[in-house]
Amino acid sequence: MPKFVIEREIPGAGKLTKDQLQGISQKSCGVLRELGPQVQWLESFVTDDKIYCVYIAPDEAAVRKHAEMGGFPANRVSQVRTMIDPTTSE
Repeated sequence: MPKFVIEREIPGAGKLTKDQLQGISQKSCGVLRELGPQVQWLESFVTDDKIYCVYIAPDEAAVRKHAEMGGFPANRVSQVRTMIDPTTSE
């Protein structure tokens, strides 16, 4: 199944409290339960003004549906074509 990186512009994201991040996470998980197992949230990275999320989904439309249902921005959705890491250099 394809993997996607979602860029969410959220001004002040890096200053969100633990409780606020928990609330966002709970909302996301609730939407994922409604969508069914075909859309999976793997992890997210919070920066100063953006949150980058990694999802597995059948297509970009499913990722955007999750964002729409949850009221989350999805400013850019990019499909991962391949992965590299330090072992790639060997």
